[in-house]
Formats: sequence, C-alpha cells, structure tokens
Amino acid sequence: MKIKKAELAAVAVKKEQYPPEDLPEIAFAGRSNVGKSSLFNMLVNRRNFARVSGSPGKTRTINFFEINEAFRIVDLPGYGYARVSKSVSREWGSMMEYYLENRPNLLKVVLLVDIRHQPTKQDVQMYDYLKYHGLDGIVVATKADKISRNAMAKNTALIRRTLGMKAEDAIVPVSSLKKTGDSELLDRLENLLDSAASAL
Repeated sequence: MKIKKAELAAVAVKKEQYPPEDLPEIAFAGRSNVGKSSLFNMLVNRRNFARVSGSPGKTRTINFFEINEAFRIVDLPGYGYARVSKSVSREWGSMMEYYLENRPNLLKVVLLVDIRHQPTKQDVQMYDYLKYHGLDGIVVATKADKISRNAMAKNTALIRRTLGMKAEDAIVPVSSLKKTGDSELLDRLENLLDSAASAL
C-alpha cells in the first residue's frame, strides 16, 4: 500500500468529537517519546504531518487521520511519562479506554515499543489489555537504526517473550531516521483492512 492522501480528520477528547463510524480505523499506542509522530511522518512521507516534540506527553487528544479516503490512523496519547500529573494521566487513560472499548469500526491497535529496551511494565499492561479486547497482533519496534543487526534478532525475541505474543503476531522493526520498515508495516495494515473487508 502507498499513502497518497492523508489529512487530519478530527481531534477529540470525547465521543461527540469523533468522526463518523464510516471508515475502518487502526490505532497506534505507545509510551511517550517512543517515536509515534516520527513514524506517522515517515508513513505519509511528509516531514511535519504529525508534530514531533522533544517534550514527552504532548499529545493530549485522540487524533484521527484519514488515509487515502479509505481508512483512518488514530493517534492515541502516549502513556508512562512521569512528569504528567496523576489526575491528567487518569483522564487520558479513561479517554483512551472509552475509545478502545466502544469504537465499533476499530480493527486493531499497533503497539509501539523501543527496540533498544525490554518492554516496560506499562507496555506489558497495554498489550495484555489489547489481547483481552482482541485488538492485538502488530508490534512496531522503533529506533531500529540504534542497534546492530545481531542485537535486532535478540531484542525482538525479548520483546516477543516479554509481551507474551503469539507465534503468528508480527513485530516490525522500523527506523524513521533511516526510513526502513515502513513498507512492511503498510503491507500489514493493508492485509488487516482487506481481511476486515472480506469479513463483511
């Protein structure tokens, strides 16, 4: 799949602000500063499509991006940033939870983890939550340019083991800096969309 058209469809904190349920959606979740904005910019091949911030915890809304007039990528707020107050963190949590549990056109959630490190306790909790709701299946391991090829196999195995992923679940190493992994990820998203369409 190639992304030819991408535009911001909605910025939401509550259900009334969501776009219509007329297109399939694939959401992206991950810790603050894991590289979500950089990944979106690479996928759509536009430098400032999603703003990249040096300050973690900046995304405080659910952002809906319409892709090729065919589906939406949904950017969820990053979790796990220590400087965010507990009340704000709870607010984001309940906002995400409502979306994840009540959006009928949501197909899957892509979880982003940093390939250099073992997934955190919060990453494991998030993936367990996604498994429970049947939204798991694809993990993107960001910052793949920061490690050697030998370390990549070892680290992806550690991610798979720590998250308790099934054998058929995918880990896609990506590097926004080197622009690698985007084709594989887009192909997997296309397969998801095709499977959902054929199931209708």
